[in-house]
Amino acid sequence: MANLSMITLFSLLSIIGHSFSLENPVDDRILVVLDDWALKSSHSIFFDSLQNRGCNLDFKLATDKIALQRYGQYLYDALILFCPTNERIEANLDVAAVLDFVDSGHDLILAADASASDWIRNIAAESGVDFDEESSAMVIDHINYAVSETEGDHSLIASGDFIQSDVILGSTKIEAPVLFKGIGHTINPANSLALKVLSASSSAYSANPNSKLLTPPSLTASAISLVSVVQARNNARIMISGSLSIFSNRFFKSSVQKAGSSNRYIKSGNEQFVTELSKWVFHERGHLRAVNVGHHKLGETDEPAIYRINDDLHYSLEIFEWSGTRWEPYVANDVQVQFYMMSPYVLKTLSTDKKGHYFARFKVPDVYGVFQFKVEYQRLGYTSLSLSKQIPVRPFRHNEYERFIPTAFPYYGASFSTMAGFFVFTVVYLYSK
Repeated sequence: MANLSMITLFSLLSIIGHSFSLENPVDDRILVVLDDWALKSSHSIFFDSLQNRGCNLDFKLATDKIALQRYGQYLYDALILFCPTNERIEANLDVAAVLDFVDSGHDLILAADASASDWIRNIAAESGVDFDEESSAMVIDHINYAVSETEGDHSLIASGDFIQSDVILGSTKIEAPVLFKGIGHTINPANSLALKVLSASSSAYSANPNSKLLTPPSLTASAISLVSVVQARNNARIMISGSLSIFSNRFFKSSVQKAGSSNRYIKSGNEQFVTELSKWVFHERGHLRAVNVGHHKLGETDEPAIYRINDDLHYSLEIFEWSGTRWEPYVANDVQVQFYMMSPYVLKTLSTDKKGHYFARFKVPDVYGVFQFKVEYQRLGYTSLSLSKQIPVRPFRHNEYERFIPTAFPYYGASFSTMAGFFVFTVVYLYSK
């Protein structure tokens, strides 16, 4: 019994020791769920790139018993779902468990295809992404399709409509189009956290390529998203792809040429696109951290427990960005601080020394109460910063007011002149005959 207790203790300490660390925000323990073992070899380039970046991959089949946590601690930092068609996975890993995993701040890559199961669709829908409901529907484009050996196959699309963000897709431009063959989806308009990373062209639509089109398609043109990402309010990141083949070795190595174009690329942009996007999803890029948040009166260094109205104060913090290997100073000119009570009484843009240090000086408003220093920073591709520090503000004490106020001098003069006049009047009245 004692040995069993020690084993349990060591297991728990091992889990805690590998949990998310501010010193290194990168996901290093990743669970990969596959439809079958053949995917491990057919998508090996993608998996090898993750392992070369220091990720530890744990492969399981959708039919295996899957546990995401033990003793209340999560066993993995991220989850990759390459099991779009297997309906039996719900018996081993239900939708609620996956959503709780994301709600706990962990990351997710989800790949679907034309035969996506209801389990996959439900996870995507809960993330604010809706796949085409038509059975076996695929994205078709009769103009921007990829030239292939199969004549008339316009469901193999060559897309180059990327999101314009160096944070999400890296600073190196993706020159070659990305090959895509799969199902399209749309982003729920009410979801402000989701972004299209790879979009379809204006000539694309979603339908079953093996049946006659009798009614207008529900998804058309650039409203169709091929690959989307979601960054939750807790900074968990989700990548949703309508194609599992986009990660495959065949698409990675394939040459690509758009119909009607004379440019033929020896290698598609799939490997670069997926690799750079996975770096963002697993927090190898675009992760911010704020440290050394403080405030004090001008001329002092210690942080006070309370301010007085009209005090001059100094607020500062340091912001760093993870570069993939180390923390580097984050440089921006749009970080703001609010001095807040019910509404902002002061809103100041922070100055910076270009070395990650941000600061602002301002006067406490002439209103007393309980205020907050608030920094709410959200920028495309970066983790959001939400900082709040509460501080009370008091009015002047009775002995802190000025004895004589210059603006009241006329009233002082009027009072003394009235007293002097009354004294003169009294003397004259009493001693005059």
